[in-house]
Amino acid sequence: MLTRSLRSTRLLQASRIALQQYDQRLNSGVMNTVINFVPHQEAWVVERMGKFHKVLEPGVNVLIPLVDTIKYVQSLKEIAIAVHPQGAVTLDNVQLQLDGVLYVRIYDAYKTSYGVQDVEFAITQLAQTTMRCEVGKMSLDEVFRERERVNSAIVLAINEAAKPWGVQCMRYEIKNMTMPSKIQEAMQMQVEAERKKRAMILQSEGEREAAINTAQGQKQSRILNSEANEAEQVNLARGAAKAVELDAESRAKAINLITAAISEQNGEKAATLVLGERYIEAFGHLAQQSTTMIVPASASEPASVLAQALSIYGTISSKKS
Repeated sequence: MLTRSLRSTRLLQASRIALQQYDQRLNSGVMNTVINFVPHQEAWVVERMGKFHKVLEPGVNVLIPLVDTIKYVQSLKEIAIAVHPQGAVTLDNVQLQLDGVLYVRIYDAYKTSYGVQDVEFAITQLAQTTMRCEVGKMSLDEVFRERERVNSAIVLAINEAAKPWGVQCMRYEIKNMTMPSKIQEAMQMQVEAERKKRAMILQSEGEREAAINTAQGQKQSRILNSEANEAEQVNLARGAAKAVELDAESRAKAINLITAAISEQNGEKAATLVLGERYIEAFGHLAQQSTTMIVPASASEPASVLAQALSIYGTISSKKS
């Protein structure tokens, strides 16, 4: 009787264990079929009599039915986990709503299976808390300007905390940032003011460049005009000097000719004739012009004027001789 009761008890226990193993296989989605084919980039965690036995590698694996159980099936591919929107307060007391995408990869199936109950939930919560902490250290402008810093900080924090879980965080990306409408209006006004400021700066710089170019052009024009005037004055002076020189040479030649003519026979008569012609010519010009002039009283008598001129000429000639 005792042996029968013991046998029945053992059968009940074995049946319960088998049912539990069956439920676990159903939960894992994979059943032990003695010969098992593990797909690539997957790791099957096997328990033997309720204790961890081994991790099956990709390929063909043989297990003992009812004794070995495929407890967990872990994918070794990179997984994208959506982080739902959450509230965060910046350093300048602005309420933000942020969401993102987390990319993780399992590198140790044993730690992932036994190190944490729900690895996806744990990593998501860690990413949310780290995001709130990092955003609280920065102002609103810094959050927009240094999103890479926030992403890097979240990745670093997850990798530090997820080492016992056998999970590696590859990267984190913030998707959207939502803020109150008043803050958005203020930021829009700030952007418009900044654009107007840049436009005014560009316009003033353009006006300054135009003024500089105009001043440089006027300066160059004045320099060129002064150089042209200088060259013109030099040319005029050279021309006047040349004219004076030529006039002096012509006068010298004329005087030499007159002197030679006077020194000849009847030269005095010729000089008298020339002086008379010049006298008459001068009075002819006086009659043609309306200029008022003061002349000696004896100028109306040509004979006396000629006599005076001849006497002066004779005095000069006697002094030279």
